This record gives sequence, structure tokens and C-alpha cells, in this order.
Amino acid sequence: MQHALVPILGFSAFSGTGKTTLLIRLIPILKHHDLRIGLIKHSHHEFQIDHPGKDSFRLREAGAATVMLISSHRRAIISEISPTREPNLDTELKLLDQSGLDLILVEGFKTEQFPKIELHRSSLNKPLLYPNDQNIIAIATDTVMTLPDNLILLDINDPEMIAKFILKQMMGRL
Repeated sequence: MQHALVPILGFSAFSGTGKTTLLIRLIPILKHHDLRIGLIKHSHHEFQIDHPGKDSFRLREAGAATVMLISSHRRAIISEISPTREPNLDTELKLLDQSGLDLILVEGFKTEQFPKIELHRSSLNKPLLYPNDQNIIAIATDTVMTLPDNLILLDINDPEMIAKFILKQMMGRL
């Protein structure tokens, strides 16, 4: 990723595997190790960050292509993008203020070229992604499996184990 100024690691899986659930458990562990985490989540669904009746919504409805909301605690940028193109992760990275980050975690963007951990649950009966994605560096799963030598097997239900892998592999710690 040309515009990644800090290490970037993706979590790739079929819907319903538990990407968000794992990240919610993983982020506090990484934060405890003094990492400042950024997160980019790709959604295939329409979403609203502002709501009808709110000033930001009304300003966007009036024709503003981009609206930035700023308070003393946080900021959000709402930009309309062309519905005819899928977002490109490297392009979106240009918009992310990375100056205060140590690591960027990415949920989704599974066809993009950057290091990823594949999440796999045997109960979903979905195929593994790693045979078709050379960017997968580990598999976090709930089952025992034999993997090629270049892949690490992680327990999807053990965020501490996954955090240790990230600290060692991505951050050069431990």
C-alpha cells in the first residue's frame, strides 16, 4: 500500500465469521500494549452517519459534496462517492490521518493486496480464502488444520494469541 505510513493488517472472511467481534476483543489488548490503532471498515451496504433533521444532513442534502463535523472530542468527514465504483483501500488511506497511529487494522477489502489474517469457522461450511490470496499470512480458525509452512495457525477464540502474533509479526515486538 503506497499510502500506508504505518503497518497495515487486514482481517478477511465471509460474512458472519466474526470479524467485527474479534476486532472488538483485539483492539483493547493491542491498546494495552501501547499501540495506537486506526481501523478502516469496508461495507457493502449503504450507511448513514448523519440523520434527517440534523444540520450535517441538511447541509449535505443542500448539495455539499463533503461535510466535516468537528467537536472538541472527535471529527467525522462525510463525503459522497460514486456508487459505480468500489472504494480502493490505497486511495482511502490518503484520507486517513495516520500521524498518531502505530497500526491500521482493516476489516474487509479482501481482494486488495496487503497482509491479512483469514478468519474461518468450520460451522459456516465456507471455503478457505488463502489458496487464492497470497497476502494471507495466518489463519484464525476454530478447528485444527494442516497449513502450508508459510501460514501460521491461530485460534479465532483466543484474541491474546492473535495479539501476540500481531505484535511479533507486524510490530517486531516480543
